[in-house]
Amino acid sequence: MAIEIKAPSFPESVADGTVATWHKKPGDAVKRDDLIVDIETDKVVLEVLAEADGVLGAIVAEEGATVLSNQLLGSIEEGSAAAAPAAAASAPAPAAAAAPAQAAAAPAAASGDEDAIGAPAARKLAEENGINLSSVKGTGKDGRVTKEDVVAAIEAKKSAPAAAPAAKPAAAAAPVAAVGDRTEKRVPMTRLRAKVAERLVEAQSNMAMLTTFNEVDMTEVMALRSKYKDLFEKSHNGVRLGFMSFFVKAATEALKRYPAVNASIDGTDIVYHGYADVGVAVSSDRGLVVPVLRNAEQMSLAEIEGGIATFGKKARDGKLSIDEMTGGTFTITNGGTFGSMMSTPIVNPPQAAILGMHNILQRPMAINGQVVIRPMMYLALSYDHRLIDGKEAVTFLVTIKNLLEDPARLLLDI
Repeated sequence: MAIEIKAPSFPESVADGTVATWHKKPGDAVKRDDLIVDIETDKVVLEVLAEADGVLGAIVAEEGATVLSNQLLGSIEEGSAAAAPAAAASAPAPAAAAAPAQAAAAPAAASGDEDAIGAPAARKLAEENGINLSSVKGTGKDGRVTKEDVVAAIEAKKSAPAAAPAAKPAAAAAPVAAVGDRTEKRVPMTRLRAKVAERLVEAQSNMAMLTTFNEVDMTEVMALRSKYKDLFEKSHNGVRLGFMSFFVKAATEALKRYPAVNASIDGTDIVYHGYADVGVAVSSDRGLVVPVLRNAEQMSLAEIEGGIATFGKKARDGKLSIDEMTGGTFTITNGGTFGSMMSTPIVNPPQAAILGMHNILQRPMAINGQVVIRPMMYLALSYDHRLIDGKEAVTFLVTIKNLLEDPARLLLDI
């Protein structure tokens, strides 16, 4: 009996998807819950698993095809995989003689089947660095090659040329590209990158977007973190105390005081949200993704840090769900992790504002008439001027500054 393989049900915010990778070929045996095919959407990569044991039949939607929600991708012939061993056991003796020949052919077939052994991130990294996946030993599930396996192979490849000259004559050395050679590489834009580009252009075209700046003295937050980080981690089952939780907490308090910053425009209406769903920008192999902390205004510092840590791991593993990436009433992005000193973040529609954090630098500051060295960070708030007045934007950012420079205010709600 044939079982249909269908694309997942996409939410309303996702119009369609692209068939990224088939991990099995027609005729390959599959087991229930085996990964069959990856579907890339504008937000995440969705994995389609086998619903039963059998053999992969015809593939209807090839790699690169655009598919809609619940569209037919292929089929599985149920029970065929189970029948094969029985048939082999009852076959006459001459059939056994053919087994060595089939076994000898197997490696050749396997060597070209990179899609079946490598995760999408691993295959991309391997292609960029000229690594053949079939030569990499996989440490993932069912021997699947992970990104870490490819990184190890790249390092091994880099160290190999150092020993080559000793074993080969100088005349036999590999040819070196002439100085000044110009090379180009053309690759299709991923759906995530294309969607990000589309939304950035949309934001700049449809919004009256401005950015206001301020700076915050991180002395008190850093002292508080340094004093309690070990006790915090011990008390909260290994959750580490970072700076982001302080910014999320300060932002949610400021959003309560300035509800327009937490609002959005819907046609000719303004929608004021009675909750703070804060998106936290996280870097992944596929690009920047923004999972959302729901009801962040009700979360403790430990819950915020734990949620961000979970999102970071899921982003690296490509396991973020569409629900975790959808919505959000306000966003925080931290370019400081990459060394950025100042930037103008772009608002993520239909949100009205985004807060940008930056690198913490020791700078001379005038404090009580004296010059002292303090750890300073520039803050940037980009906002939609159609909804937020300049006064609101500036005072919102000053509120965050004041809360961070005196963290006790977060506890006392003052």
